Amino acid sequence: MTDGLGLGDVYGETLSRIKGQGGEKSRLGMAPLMWISHAERPFKVGELCQALGVEIGSPDLDSDNVPSIKTVLSCCQGLVYEDKEASTVRLIHVTLQEHLQARPELFSTAHSTIAETCLSYLNSHQIKALSSSRFHNFRGTAFLEYSSLCWGMHAKRELSQVAKELALKLFDDYGNHISAKTLLDAENRVSSLLTLVNLHSLVVCIVHPSSGLSTL
Repeated sequence: MTDGLGLGDVYGETLSRIKGQGGEKSRLGMAPLMWISHAERPFKVGELCQALGVEIGSPDLDSDNVPSIKTVLSCCQGLVYEDKEASTVRLIHVTLQEHLQARPELFSTAHSTIAETCLSYLNSHQIKALSSSRFHNFRGTAFLEYSSLCWGMHAKRELSQVAKELALKLFDDYGNHISAKTLLDAENRVSSLLTLVNLHSLVVCIVHPSSGLSTL
């Protein structure tokens, strides 16, 4: 507690300060909170920074749009920290996660926004140009694994029209897309299999919305 304020009040005031920064600083302060609080797993530093640099619907990735982790942490006003030992970014405390979950209006379209961002990244010219016949540690593709493995999970929770159109675009040549190989090469074979099952269900939902799977 600070100056007689409860923890929830402190979080509320900090969120107000973040929004009050205005413009890009406000976006770089709020967006990480959305990503981290709705992610399928802890975000690596490079993944978060690259995700924040993606412009939904754009066919190109602009490296100039990718913020530094120093800038991100500054804009988040202390609500996010870098776990250097694990190379991940996390919310400052579990109570912040609870605070954000109790206020869904803060990020009302979080899952659809994340799905749209992942799919925009995968549909970009730079990612589509990567060969699926061999996989290397391509420089500048830190967001490739998360977007490949998790876009379907987010879209399954909340499928927007934009995400649907981007998914159909991805499926046009999915067999040759590096994200298909990334999915199959996931280290955790059980999780990868579950992801494939979820992805298949989502494909049926997108292509055949009258199938009854749209509520999945």
